[in-house]
Amino acid sequence: MLCDGLARQPLVNDLEAAGAQVLAVVEACSQLVQSVVRHAPSLVVVQATPADEALFKATQTLAEVSPLPVLVFTNDGDAAHIVQATESGVHAYVVGGYGAQRLRPLMQLAQARFKREQALLEELRDVSTRFEERKAVERAKGILMSARQVSDDGAFEILRTASMHSNQRLGQVAQHIIQSAHFAEGVNRAGQLRMLSQRLVKHWLLRLAGVQVARHLALQTDSAQRIDANLALLGKNLSQPTFGDLLAQVVATWKALKKALKAEPALDQLAPINALAERLLQDAERLTASLESAGSVAPLRMLNMAGRQRMHSQRFAKAALLGVLEPGEPQLQHQADMEAARQAFEQGLAYLNGLPLSTPEIRRTLESAAQGWLQVVTGADHVRRPAGRDRLLRLEGLASASESLLDDFEQLSAQYERSMQMLMG
Repeated sequence: MLCDGLARQPLVNDLEAAGAQVLAVVEACSQLVQSVVRHAPSLVVVQATPADEALFKATQTLAEVSPLPVLVFTNDGDAAHIVQATESGVHAYVVGGYGAQRLRPLMQLAQARFKREQALLEELRDVSTRFEERKAVERAKGILMSARQVSDDGAFEILRTASMHSNQRLGQVAQHIIQSAHFAEGVNRAGQLRMLSQRLVKHWLLRLAGVQVARHLALQTDSAQRIDANLALLGKNLSQPTFGDLLAQVVATWKALKKALKAEPALDQLAPINALAERLLQDAERLTASLESAGSVAPLRMLNMAGRQRMHSQRFAKAALLGVLEPGEPQLQHQADMEAARQAFEQGLAYLNGLPLSTPEIRRTLESAAQGWLQVVTGADHVRRPAGRDRLLRLEGLASASESLLDDFEQLSAQYERSMQMLMG
């Protein structure tokens, strides 16, 4: 292809005499890129006197979107232009015009330099890829060492074995582990927000009832701090184009709930605070579900289910407390919420117990959680009895049982998050 703003025919004739097929001739270099894309030549020859910004802009664009050899003939010997030509993708910049007898060797020179340039770029890409893969392997080893409590050599052996079994490069396996760990942490952190929305109200209700006020204020404050920490981490780690709108909605709802919780507990604030907590629960659920779906790792459902159990345990306890502290017509709704939470929890527990992929550690935690759930149900039955002198003790008994059960599922979620099934997908 020829870009020639001067006398075009002599150069066309000489190119054809040198054995080249001229696919197109453009008058101005501003037309060069479009013509190259249309005709796909193997070489571009430019005759330009003087060389100008339009030429360098065109060759730079070609180098970025459609790399090919570029040969420039010019009478412009300005040193700055020579440097600019080299940097913008010109492979042979010939000052003093062309000679027919030199045309073919100069075309071959431009093509040879282009070929060498592409080979060097490919080597650079290969080195860069291997460097990035090496970094990924080191990072994946760190994840495995922490999750599986193995040595550096042990983590590498896990990677190597997975690489052989999956017929993937070591770097690809490492990237998969990094991505799996990233989404596992995201699902776990976002899932915690669901639980914390219910736990906050539970402790607020216990303060309202006068049950160990200082202790439950501290636990309520702890829940709020965990929400802040989780939102900060999710804001840092999640893709804003993909999850930004979902996260922003969680943040907005949390700001409203956080503000409402600053006042001393009062019965007339119970319904508004609970409504905000329910909205936060739904917002967090949408974010968690989106993360699980985007992760494209089947075990994320297992992690999400374990995380949802945390929420159901706190929601059940909260509904039991609401049934005691908010008498009258709302009690029917609270009883329905308790029953829904109970059924969801027991279905989730059956699902987790039925999973074929497990570890002795996970099985022990599930057994402890099953016992803890029975204590929570018993505690809920006790608080629904007629009021008596032991009312505060019964309320605290339910609170303690729900916190112990929560500890089991926090532990279980952490076990699932770092499990080999999760990391290896």
